[in-house]
Amino acid sequence: QVQLVESGGGLVQAGGSLRLSCAVSGSISSINVMNWYRQAPGKQRELVASITSGGSTNYADSVKGRFTISRDNAKSTVYLQMNSLKSEDTAVYSCYAIAVVAGTLYKHAYWGQGTQVTVSS
Repeated sequence: QVQLVESGGGLVQAGGSLRLSCAVSGSISSINVMNWYRQAPGKQRELVASITSGGSTNYADSVKGRFTISRDNAKSTVYLQMNSLKSEDTAVYSCYAIAVVAGTLYKHAYWGQGTQVTVSS
């Protein structure tokens, strides 16, 4: 069974910083893309940032220059460093990974349970 476990969410004042982590565990042989999504109340889920196994990154326009995605392949962990937080960044943040099931060539998508980030103005 593959699990994605997020941590690092919480309450922070506008202008502050938080660092989210998402650790992948279970029977996988490799992880391809790893993404962070967020969903605010009453809004659609949006892709915040993505990183490939080779380290190429992409960001939503709304977070460029403020958020940084990174990964530690040895630890099967993806991070999201969030700086200069704004009230509009308030949302549930979820990680997502496409991984190859151990012993197969089969790729599967997995989701974390989500972690709440609240930015007070």
